[in-house]
Amino acid sequence: MEVFWAIISPIWAIFKAWWWVLLPIILWPRFLFMWIKWRQDAYAKIVPSMLLELKMPAEVDRPFRAMEQVFAGFWMLYDPPDWWEKWWEGKYQIAMAIEVISIGGDIHFYIRTPKALRNLIESSIYAQYPEVEITEAEDYTLKVPQDIPNKTWDMWGSDYEFIKPDIYPMKTYSRFFEESPAAKEEKRIDPLASLLEGLAKVEPGEQIWVQIRIKPVTNAENDYKDRTKKEVNKLVYRPDDSKNKARHFPLIKQALDVILTGQPPADFKEKKEEGPMLPPEMKLTPGEREIVGQIEQKISKVMFEGYIRFIILGERDKWHKANLKNILAFFANFNTENLNSFKPWSPSITKIHKHELFFLNILFHDRKLYLRKRKLFRKYQQRLWYNYPKPDKTFILNLEELATMFHIVGRAAVPSPMVQRVEAKKAEPPINLPGN
Repeated sequence: MEVFWAIISPIWAIFKAWWWVLLPIILWPRFLFMWIKWRQDAYAKIVPSMLLELKMPAEVDRPFRAMEQVFAGFWMLYDPPDWWEKWWEGKYQIAMAIEVISIGGDIHFYIRTPKALRNLIESSIYAQYPEVEITEAEDYTLKVPQDIPNKTWDMWGSDYEFIKPDIYPMKTYSRFFEESPAAKEEKRIDPLASLLEGLAKVEPGEQIWVQIRIKPVTNAENDYKDRTKKEVNKLVYRPDDSKNKARHFPLIKQALDVILTGQPPADFKEKKEEGPMLPPEMKLTPGEREIVGQIEQKISKVMFEGYIRFIILGERDKWHKANLKNILAFFANFNTENLNSFKPWSPSITKIHKHELFFLNILFHDRKLYLRKRKLFRKYQQRLWYNYPKPDKTFILNLEELATMFHIVGRAAVPSPMVQRVEAKKAEPPINLPGN
Protein backbone atom coordinates (compact mmCIF):
# COMPACT_ATOMS: atom_id res chain seq x y z
CA MET A 1 0.00 0.00 0.00
CA GLU A 2 2.87 2.37 0.81
CA VAL A 3 4.31 1.78 -2.65
CA PHE A 4 0.91 2.52 -4.19
CA TRP A 5 0.56 5.84 -2.33
CA ALA A 6 4.13 6.70 -3.17
CA ILE A 7 3.18 6.52 -6.84
CA ILE A 8 -0.23 8.17 -6.53
CA SER A 9 0.72 11.06 -4.24
CA PRO A 10 2.79 13.06 -6.76
CA ILE A 11 0.18 12.48 -9.46
CA TRP A 12 -2.57 13.70 -7.14
CA ALA A 13 -0.52 16.74 -6.16
CA ILE A 14 -0.04 17.69 -9.82
CA PHE A 15 -3.75 17.24 -10.51
CA LYS A 16 -4.78 19.46 -7.55
CA ALA A 17 -2.45 22.18 -8.73
CA TRP A 18 -3.34 22.07 -12.45
CA TRP A 19 -6.91 20.73 -12.66
CA TRP A 20 -8.15 24.11 -13.88
CA VAL A 21 -6.06 23.71 -17.04
CA LEU A 22 -8.11 20.67 -18.04
CA LEU A 23 -11.44 22.32 -17.33
CA PRO A 24 -11.54 24.60 -20.42
CA ILE A 25 -10.51 21.68 -22.63
CA ILE A 26 -13.35 19.56 -21.26
CA LEU A 27 -15.94 22.35 -21.46
CA TRP A 28 -14.90 23.74 -24.85
CA PRO A 29 -17.06 21.38 -27.00
CA ARG A 30 -20.06 22.11 -24.79
CA PHE A 31 -19.44 25.85 -25.07
CA LEU A 32 -19.33 25.65 -28.88
CA PHE A 33 -22.58 23.69 -28.89
CA MET A 34 -24.39 26.22 -26.70
CA TRP A 35 -22.93 29.14 -28.65
CA ILE A 36 -24.11 27.92 -32.06
CA LYS A 37 -27.55 27.11 -30.66
CA TRP A 38 -27.85 30.61 -29.19
CA ARG A 39 -26.85 32.26 -32.46
CA GLN A 40 -29.12 30.03 -34.58
CA ASP A 41 -32.10 30.70 -32.31
CA ALA A 42 -31.48 34.43 -32.73
CA TYR A 43 -31.22 34.05 -36.51
CA ALA A 44 -34.46 32.04 -36.66
CA LYS A 45 -36.36 34.97 -35.15
CA ILE A 46 -35.51 37.17 -38.14
CA VAL A 47 -36.49 34.52 -40.71
CA PRO A 48 -40.30 34.29 -40.42
CA SER A 49 -42.01 31.29 -41.99
CA MET A 50 -45.40 30.77 -43.56
CA LEU A 51 -47.67 27.87 -44.50
CA LEU A 52 -48.84 27.56 -48.11
CA GLU A 53 -51.76 25.32 -49.05
CA LEU A 54 -51.86 23.62 -52.44
CA LYS A 55 -55.26 22.86 -53.94
CA MET A 56 -55.02 20.16 -56.56
CA PRO A 57 -56.47 20.57 -60.06
CA ALA A 58 -59.24 18.28 -61.23
CA GLU A 59 -57.13 17.02 -64.13
CA VAL A 60 -53.38 16.47 -64.34
CA ASP A 61 -51.80 15.56 -67.67
CA ARG A 62 -48.21 16.14 -66.64
CA PRO A 63 -45.84 13.18 -66.04
CA PHE A 64 -44.17 12.45 -62.73
CA ARG A 65 -40.97 13.87 -64.20
CA ALA A 66 -42.58 17.31 -64.06
CA MET A 67 -42.59 17.06 -60.27
CA GLU A 68 -38.86 16.36 -60.39
CA GLN A 69 -38.46 19.73 -62.09
CA VAL A 70 -40.48 21.32 -59.28
CA PHE A 71 -38.09 19.92 -56.69
CA ALA A 72 -35.16 21.00 -58.85
CA GLY A 73 -36.54 24.52 -58.47
CA PHE A 74 -36.82 24.02 -54.72
CA TRP A 75 -33.14 23.06 -54.67
CA MET A 76 -32.34 26.71 -55.41
CA LEU A 77 -32.90 27.24 -51.68
CA TYR A 78 -29.28 26.12 -51.41
CA ASP A 79 -27.31 28.88 -49.72
CA PRO A 80 -24.85 27.47 -47.16
CA PRO A 81 -23.35 29.93 -44.67
CA ASP A 82 -19.69 30.84 -44.63
CA TRP A 83 -17.59 30.75 -41.46
CA TRP A 84 -18.59 34.21 -40.24
CA GLU A 85 -22.29 33.73 -41.02
CA LYS A 86 -22.39 30.39 -39.22
CA TRP A 87 -20.50 31.23 -36.04
CA TRP A 88 -21.42 34.88 -35.53
CA GLU A 89 -24.70 35.54 -37.34
CA GLY A 90 -26.10 32.06 -36.66
CA LYS A 91 -27.09 31.53 -40.28
CA TYR A 92 -27.91 27.98 -41.35
CA GLN A 93 -29.09 26.24 -44.49
CA ILE A 94 -32.78 27.05 -44.91
CA ALA A 95 -35.11 24.04 -45.03
CA MET A 96 -38.72 23.51 -46.07
CA ALA A 97 -41.41 21.10 -44.92
CA ILE A 98 -43.85 19.27 -47.19
CA GLU A 99 -46.95 18.04 -45.39
CA VAL A 100 -50.00 15.95 -46.27
CA ILE A 101 -52.69 15.87 -43.59
CA SER A 102 -56.22 14.70 -42.97
CA ILE A 103 -58.57 16.46 -40.57
CA GLY A 104 -61.67 14.37 -40.10
CA GLY A 105 -61.27 13.00 -43.63
CA ASP A 106 -60.58 16.33 -45.37
CA ILE A 107 -57.19 16.08 -47.10
CA HIS A 108 -54.85 19.06 -47.40
CA PHE A 109 -51.43 19.58 -48.97
CA TYR A 110 -49.09 22.14 -47.39
CA ILE A 111 -45.59 23.56 -47.81
CA ARG A 112 -43.88 25.30 -44.91
CA THR A 113 -41.32 27.82 -46.17
CA PRO A 114 -39.67 31.11 -45.16
CA LYS A 115 -41.76 34.07 -46.31
CA ALA A 116 -38.89 35.49 -48.33
CA LEU A 117 -38.86 32.36 -50.52
CA ARG A 118 -42.57 32.25 -51.33
CA ASN A 119 -42.01 33.48 -54.90
CA LEU A 120 -39.44 30.74 -55.53
CA ILE A 121 -41.82 28.05 -54.28
CA GLU A 122 -44.79 29.35 -56.27
CA SER A 123 -42.87 29.90 -59.51
CA SER A 124 -41.37 26.39 -59.34
CA ILE A 125 -44.86 24.87 -59.01
CA TYR A 126 -46.69 27.11 -61.49
CA ALA A 127 -44.03 26.47 -64.14
CA GLN A 128 -45.07 22.81 -64.28
CA TYR A 129 -48.62 22.88 -62.88
CA PRO A 130 -50.28 26.23 -63.70
CA GLU A 131 -53.70 24.90 -62.63
CA VAL A 132 -52.66 24.47 -58.98
CA GLU A 133 -54.03 27.05 -56.56
CA ILE A 134 -51.62 28.23 -53.84
CA THR A 135 -52.84 30.27 -50.88
CA GLU A 136 -51.48 31.19 -47.46
CA ALA A 137 -53.04 29.16 -44.66
CA GLU A 138 -53.15 29.13 -40.88
CA ASP A 139 -51.00 26.62 -39.05
CA TYR A 140 -53.24 23.61 -38.45
CA THR A 141 -51.01 22.38 -35.61
CA LEU A 142 -52.23 25.33 -33.52
CA LYS A 143 -55.88 24.29 -33.85
CA VAL A 144 -55.60 21.24 -31.58
CA PRO A 145 -55.02 21.18 -27.80
CA GLN A 146 -51.43 22.24 -27.21
CA ASP A 147 -50.99 19.96 -24.20
CA ILE A 148 -51.46 16.70 -26.12
CA PRO A 149 -51.52 14.01 -24.77
CA ASN A 150 -54.13 14.90 -22.19
CA LYS A 151 -57.26 13.37 -20.68
CA THR A 152 -59.32 13.76 -23.86
CA TRP A 153 -56.71 13.65 -26.68
CA ASP A 154 -53.99 11.11 -27.43
CA MET A 155 -51.43 10.61 -30.20
CA TRP A 156 -49.13 8.05 -31.81
CA GLY A 157 -46.24 8.84 -34.11
CA SER A 158 -42.69 8.20 -35.21
CA ASP A 159 -39.85 9.38 -37.41
CA TYR A 160 -38.66 7.10 -40.20
CA GLU A 161 -35.25 5.80 -41.18
CA PHE A 162 -33.75 3.70 -43.96
CA ILE A 163 -32.79 0.11 -43.16
CA LYS A 164 -29.70 0.26 -45.39
CA PRO A 165 -27.32 3.19 -45.92
CA ASP A 166 -29.17 6.12 -47.49
CA ILE A 167 -27.16 5.88 -50.71
CA TYR A 168 -29.35 2.88 -51.57
CA PRO A 169 -32.52 4.14 -53.31
CA MET A 170 -36.07 3.33 -52.35
CA LYS A 171 -38.69 2.14 -54.82
CA THR A 172 -39.62 5.11 -57.02
CA TYR A 173 -42.49 5.97 -59.35
CA SER A 174 -40.82 4.41 -62.41
CA ARG A 175 -41.31 0.97 -60.81
CA PHE A 176 -45.01 1.59 -60.10
CA PHE A 177 -45.85 1.90 -63.79
CA GLU A 178 -48.03 -0.63 -65.55
CA GLU A 179 -46.38 -2.81 -68.17
CA SER A 180 -48.23 -1.18 -71.07
CA PRO A 181 -46.08 1.66 -72.43
CA ALA A 182 -49.19 3.19 -74.00
CA ALA A 183 -50.76 3.88 -70.60
CA LYS A 184 -51.09 7.57 -69.82
CA GLU A 185 -49.28 8.97 -66.81
CA GLU A 186 -52.44 9.55 -64.82
CA LYS A 187 -53.68 6.04 -65.57
CA ARG A 188 -50.61 4.43 -64.12
CA ILE A 189 -50.41 3.30 -60.52
CA ASP A 190 -49.98 6.33 -58.26
CA PRO A 191 -47.85 5.78 -55.12
CA LEU A 192 -49.90 8.42 -53.27
CA ALA A 193 -53.20 6.64 -53.91
CA SER A 194 -53.01 4.33 -50.89
CA LEU A 195 -52.12 7.18 -48.52
CA LEU A 196 -54.87 9.50 -49.76
CA GLU A 197 -57.50 6.77 -49.67
CA GLY A 198 -56.49 6.00 -46.09
CA LEU A 199 -56.58 9.69 -45.14
CA ALA A 200 -60.04 10.03 -46.68
CA LYS A 201 -61.38 7.40 -44.25
CA VAL A 202 -60.35 9.35 -41.16
CA GLU A 203 -63.44 10.19 -39.14
CA PRO A 204 -64.37 13.46 -37.37
CA GLY A 205 -62.36 13.88 -34.18
CA GLU A 206 -59.28 12.24 -35.74
CA GLN A 207 -56.31 13.70 -37.59
CA ILE A 208 -53.27 12.32 -39.42
CA TRP A 209 -50.21 14.45 -40.17
CA VAL A 210 -47.38 13.38 -42.51
CA GLN A 211 -44.29 15.59 -42.70
CA ILE A 212 -41.26 15.52 -45.00
CA ARG A 213 -38.68 18.15 -44.03
CA ILE A 214 -35.85 18.67 -46.52
CA LYS A 215 -32.98 21.01 -47.27
CA PRO A 216 -30.69 21.14 -50.33
CA VAL A 217 -27.35 19.45 -49.83
CA THR A 218 -24.16 18.74 -51.76
CA ASN A 219 -21.27 16.36 -51.28
CA ALA A 220 -19.48 19.12 -49.35
CA GLU A 221 -21.99 18.84 -46.49
CA ASN A 222 -22.89 15.17 -46.87
CA ASP A 223 -20.18 12.96 -48.36
CA TYR A 224 -22.67 10.80 -50.27
CA LYS A 225 -20.47 10.58 -53.39
CA ASP A 226 -17.52 9.31 -51.39
CA ARG A 227 -19.73 6.86 -49.51
CA THR A 228 -21.22 5.68 -52.80
CA LYS A 229 -17.81 5.06 -54.34
CA LYS A 230 -16.74 3.02 -51.33
CA GLU A 231 -19.97 0.99 -51.33
CA VAL A 232 -19.85 0.33 -55.09
CA ASN A 233 -16.23 -0.81 -54.86
CA LYS A 234 -17.25 -3.25 -52.15
CA LEU A 235 -20.14 -4.57 -54.24
CA VAL A 236 -18.00 -5.13 -57.34
CA TYR A 237 -15.08 -6.55 -55.31
CA ARG A 238 -12.65 -3.75 -56.16
CA PRO A 239 -9.83 -3.11 -53.66
CA ASP A 240 -10.29 -0.15 -51.36
CA ASP A 241 -7.88 2.62 -52.42
CA SER A 242 -7.67 3.90 -48.86
CA LYS A 243 -6.02 0.64 -47.77
CA ASN A 244 -3.30 0.60 -50.43
CA LYS A 245 -0.95 2.78 -48.38
CA ALA A 246 -1.25 0.45 -45.43
CA ARG A 247 -0.04 -2.43 -47.61
CA HIS A 248 3.28 -0.81 -48.55
CA PHE A 249 5.05 -1.67 -45.30
CA PRO A 250 4.26 -5.43 -45.36
CA LEU A 251 5.42 -5.59 -49.00
CA ILE A 252 8.76 -3.94 -48.13
CA LYS A 253 9.22 -6.31 -45.20
CA GLN A 254 8.58 -9.33 -47.44
CA ALA A 255 11.05 -8.05 -50.03
CA LEU A 256 13.79 -7.68 -47.39
CA ASP A 257 13.11 -11.20 -46.12
CA VAL A 258 13.60 -12.60 -49.62
CA ILE A 259 16.89 -10.67 -50.08
CA LEU A 260 18.33 -11.70 -46.71
CA THR A 261 17.15 -15.31 -46.49
CA GLY A 262 16.70 -16.22 -50.12
CA GLN A 263 13.40 -17.87 -49.21
CA PRO A 264 9.91 -16.82 -50.31
CA PRO A 265 7.54 -15.40 -47.66
CA ALA A 266 5.78 -17.91 -45.42
CA ASP A 267 2.39 -17.04 -46.87
CA PHE A 268 3.63 -17.24 -50.48
CA LYS A 269 1.53 -19.43 -52.72
CA GLU A 270 2.55 -20.40 -56.21
CA LYS A 271 0.01 -19.10 -58.67
CA LYS A 272 -1.63 -21.60 -60.90
CA GLU A 273 -2.23 -20.85 -64.52
CA GLU A 274 -5.65 -19.38 -64.95
CA GLY A 275 -7.72 -18.20 -67.82
CA PRO A 276 -7.93 -14.58 -68.94
CA MET A 277 -8.55 -12.12 -66.10
CA LEU A 278 -12.01 -10.57 -66.09
CA PRO A 279 -12.74 -7.14 -64.62
CA PRO A 280 -14.78 -7.32 -61.40
CA GLU A 281 -17.82 -5.77 -63.12
CA MET A 282 -18.08 -8.78 -65.45
CA LYS A 283 -18.40 -11.17 -62.50
CA LEU A 284 -21.55 -9.55 -61.11
CA THR A 285 -24.87 -11.37 -61.21
CA PRO A 286 -27.82 -9.55 -62.86
CA GLY A 287 -29.19 -8.70 -59.43
CA GLU A 288 -25.88 -7.26 -58.23
CA ARG A 289 -25.52 -5.28 -61.44
CA GLU A 290 -28.99 -3.80 -60.92
CA ILE A 291 -28.12 -2.74 -57.36
CA VAL A 292 -24.95 -0.99 -58.48
CA GLY A 293 -26.79 0.72 -61.32
CA GLN A 294 -29.59 1.94 -59.05
CA ILE A 295 -27.13 3.32 -56.48
CA GLU A 296 -25.18 5.21 -59.13
CA GLN A 297 -28.39 6.48 -60.69
CA LYS A 298 -29.55 7.87 -57.34
CA ILE A 299 -26.50 10.07 -56.79
CA SER A 300 -26.58 11.29 -60.41
CA LYS A 301 -29.38 13.69 -59.41
CA VAL A 302 -29.29 16.60 -56.99
CA MET A 303 -29.90 15.75 -53.37
CA PHE A 304 -31.89 16.89 -50.39
CA GLU A 305 -31.25 15.91 -46.78
CA GLY A 306 -34.01 15.56 -44.24
CA TYR A 307 -36.37 13.30 -42.37
CA ILE A 308 -39.89 11.87 -42.57
CA ARG A 309 -42.35 11.65 -39.68
CA PHE A 310 -46.03 11.13 -39.05
CA ILE A 311 -48.45 11.74 -36.19
CA ILE A 312 -51.91 10.28 -35.61
CA LEU A 313 -53.93 12.18 -33.03
CA GLY A 314 -57.51 12.50 -31.96
CA GLU A 315 -60.04 12.24 -29.20
CA ARG A 316 -59.53 9.13 -27.09
CA ASP A 317 -63.06 7.82 -27.53
CA LYS A 318 -62.73 8.04 -31.34
CA TRP A 319 -59.35 6.37 -31.72
CA HIS A 320 -58.99 3.84 -34.55
CA LYS A 321 -55.86 1.68 -34.80
CA ALA A 322 -56.60 1.05 -38.48
CA ASN A 323 -55.28 4.54 -39.23
CA LEU A 324 -51.82 3.46 -38.08
CA LYS A 325 -51.90 0.48 -40.44
CA ASN A 326 -52.77 2.78 -43.35
CA ILE A 327 -49.73 4.98 -42.71
CA LEU A 328 -47.37 2.03 -42.30
CA ALA A 329 -48.74 0.48 -45.49
CA PHE A 330 -48.08 3.69 -47.43
CA PHE A 331 -44.38 3.74 -46.56
CA ALA A 332 -44.16 -0.01 -47.16
CA ASN A 333 -45.01 0.73 -50.81
CA PHE A 334 -41.49 2.07 -51.27
CA ASN A 335 -39.70 -0.93 -49.76
CA THR A 336 -37.62 -3.37 -51.77
CA GLU A 337 -35.63 -6.40 -50.67
CA ASN A 338 -32.55 -5.70 -52.80
CA LEU A 339 -32.39 -1.91 -52.43
CA ASN A 340 -33.78 0.08 -49.49
CA SER A 341 -36.74 0.12 -47.13
CA PHE A 342 -38.30 2.43 -44.56
CA LYS A 343 -38.89 1.54 -40.94
CA PRO A 344 -39.93 3.57 -37.87
CA TRP A 345 -36.95 4.99 -36.00
CA SER A 346 -36.94 3.38 -32.55
CA PRO A 347 -35.89 6.39 -30.39
CA SER A 348 -38.84 8.42 -31.71
CA ILE A 349 -41.63 5.82 -31.64
CA THR A 350 -44.29 6.72 -29.09
CA LYS A 351 -44.06 3.31 -27.49
CA ILE A 352 -41.96 2.29 -24.48
CA HIS A 353 -40.93 -1.36 -24.21
CA LYS A 354 -41.26 -2.44 -20.59
CA HIS A 355 -38.64 -5.19 -20.85
CA GLU A 356 -35.80 -2.78 -21.71
CA LEU A 357 -33.35 -1.19 -19.23
CA PHE A 358 -33.53 -4.21 -16.94
CA PHE A 359 -37.30 -3.74 -16.62
CA LEU A 360 -36.88 -0.25 -15.13
CA ASN A 361 -39.26 0.96 -17.82
CA ILE A 362 -42.05 -0.74 -15.88
CA LEU A 363 -41.59 1.78 -13.07
CA PHE A 364 -41.38 4.85 -15.30
CA HIS A 365 -43.40 3.65 -18.29
CA ASP A 366 -46.22 6.19 -18.18
CA ARG A 367 -43.92 9.14 -17.54
CA LYS A 368 -41.45 8.24 -20.28
CA LEU A 369 -44.26 7.64 -22.76
CA TYR A 370 -45.81 11.01 -21.95
CA LEU A 371 -42.49 12.84 -22.40
CA ARG A 372 -41.78 11.10 -25.71
CA LYS A 373 -45.20 12.05 -27.09
CA ARG A 374 -44.77 15.66 -25.96
CA LYS A 375 -41.35 15.83 -27.59
CA LEU A 376 -42.56 14.43 -30.92
CA PHE A 377 -45.55 16.79 -30.97
CA ARG A 378 -43.35 19.84 -30.30
CA LYS A 379 -40.76 18.87 -32.90
CA TYR A 380 -43.46 18.36 -35.52
CA GLN A 381 -44.99 21.74 -34.72
CA GLN A 382 -41.60 23.48 -34.83
CA ARG A 383 -40.61 21.61 -38.02
CA LEU A 384 -37.39 20.42 -36.40
CA TRP A 385 -35.65 17.07 -36.32
CA TYR A 386 -36.24 14.90 -33.27
CA ASN A 387 -33.02 15.57 -31.32
CA TYR A 388 -32.59 19.23 -32.27
CA PRO A 389 -30.13 20.89 -31.90
CA LYS A 390 -27.99 17.74 -31.79
CA PRO A 391 -27.26 15.83 -35.02
CA ASP A 392 -30.06 13.45 -35.82
CA LYS A 393 -31.23 10.57 -38.00
CA THR A 394 -31.45 12.43 -41.30
CA PHE A 395 -30.91 10.88 -44.72
CA ILE A 396 -30.58 11.89 -48.36
CA LEU A 397 -33.34 11.78 -50.97
CA ASN A 398 -32.97 12.71 -54.62
CA LEU A 399 -35.49 14.38 -56.95
CA GLU A 400 -37.06 11.13 -58.11
CA GLU A 401 -37.61 9.82 -54.59
CA LEU A 402 -39.22 13.07 -53.44
CA ALA A 403 -41.42 13.26 -56.53
CA THR A 404 -42.63 9.73 -55.77
CA MET A 405 -43.79 10.60 -52.25
CA PHE A 406 -45.18 14.07 -52.97
CA HIS A 407 -46.62 15.19 -56.30
CA ILE A 408 -49.62 16.89 -57.84
CA VAL A 409 -52.44 14.37 -58.26
CA GLY A 410 -55.51 14.51 -60.47
CA ARG A 411 -58.91 12.93 -59.97
CA ALA A 412 -58.15 10.19 -62.52
CA ALA A 413 -55.30 8.82 -60.38
CA VAL A 414 -56.85 9.52 -56.97
CA PRO A 415 -60.63 9.81 -57.27
CA SER A 416 -61.20 10.50 -53.57
CA PRO A 417 -63.65 13.41 -53.20
CA MET A 418 -61.98 14.44 -49.91
CA VAL A 419 -58.93 15.92 -51.68
CA GLN A 420 -59.18 19.72 -51.81
CA ARG A 421 -59.32 20.61 -55.52
CA VAL A 422 -59.68 23.55 -57.86
CA GLU A 423 -62.89 22.78 -59.73
CA ALA A 424 -62.78 25.68 -62.19
CA LYS A 425 -59.89 26.51 -64.51
CA LYS A 426 -58.45 30.00 -64.46
CA ALA A 427 -58.41 31.92 -67.74
CA GLU A 428 -57.59 35.39 -69.00
CA PRO A 429 -60.59 37.62 -69.95
CA PRO A 430 -61.34 37.96 -73.69
CA ILE A 431 -59.39 40.76 -75.33
CA ASN A 432 -62.57 42.23 -76.87
CA LEU A 433 -64.35 42.54 -73.51
CA PRO A 434 -65.86 46.04 -73.04
CA GLY A 435 -63.59 48.19 -70.92
CA ASN A 436 -60.38 46.41 -72.00
